[in-house]
Amino acid sequence: MTTRRNFFRKSITGAVALAAAPAINVAATAAAATTAATTTAATAANKNATLPLRISMLSYSFHGLVGAGMMDIFHFFESCRYRYGLDTADLWNGMFTSTDQAFVDKVQLALAERQLVIPNIAVDGAHIMPSGKDDPRQLRSMQDRYMEIARQLKVGFVRFDAGPYMPEGRQEADGWTAQEFDCIVKRYRELSAFAFDNGFKVGAENHWGPERSWTHMEKLIKAVDHPGFGICMHFGGWLGTKEENLAQEKAAAPSVAHTHIPWDCCEDPALTRRLKVLKDANYPGYYSVEHHSGKDEYRQVAIQLQKVKAVLS
Repeated sequence: MTTRRNFFRKSITGAVALAAAPAINVAATAAAATTAATTTAATAANKNATLPLRISMLSYSFHGLVGAGMMDIFHFFESCRYRYGLDTADLWNGMFTSTDQAFVDKVQLALAERQLVIPNIAVDGAHIMPSGKDDPRQLRSMQDRYMEIARQLKVGFVRFDAGPYMPEGRQEADGWTAQEFDCIVKRYRELSAFAFDNGFKVGAENHWGPERSWTHMEKLIKAVDHPGFGICMHFGGWLGTKEENLAQEKAAAPSVAHTHIPWDCCEDPALTRRLKVLKDANYPGYYSVEHHSGKDEYRQVAIQLQKVKAVLS
């Protein structure tokens, strides 16, 4: 399976109104009242069914087409609106071929023309804690730029991984050193303050590094302790067995600001159970599918979207 992190590291150096009739007789009035009451009850009963489904798909799902030069960010917007009938475009920064203001303005115009909103930007290559050959100044500059882009495009959530990359011999379950943790918490607090002041959230995702351990992620959430901070829950991404993942997804649900749902979780009969934990936690965000194979992406993404829609419906 090609993960976003590995791909990024290799490829980037992304009413009809009713008129009131006069009363004819008591019986007619009573019948009308009964009809109105029945209609009101039916409307209330079907309220949830008529609400728009909060569904999106991460643009990384088309990284195979991106790599082949067959899709760009504007083509992705077209696909979201006209191929899949979505009103959302969940972005991976690998589709941002530039962060220059002129390009971002074009993106903003394209979104407005298609009446699309961006629930999330998943920003790879801008993790909080540097390691190895990482340039800390470059990482921070990239974080700052995407925060400004999120403000301009009215994004719901921005994901920056905590980092650092785990060197050989160091395990994700080991967590962060005390020094790393202090630096990560401080920076997330700065970013969370900006995000909160501008109407969105920022945070981490459980798809690589110590963030995959709920023990460490929970510690991070409690330490940052800011209303502008949240997490993107990558279903099935926690360390441990499937049952352990299900338990951790339930524990994490109150902190979730966005989601990524991979193929295997969409195919799993437990999908209903998994999404219910978010509903039970009054999750206000979007349910976003993410495809990884890099093959037959149009069809595979359609399958994933339909499976999530079926559960939410």
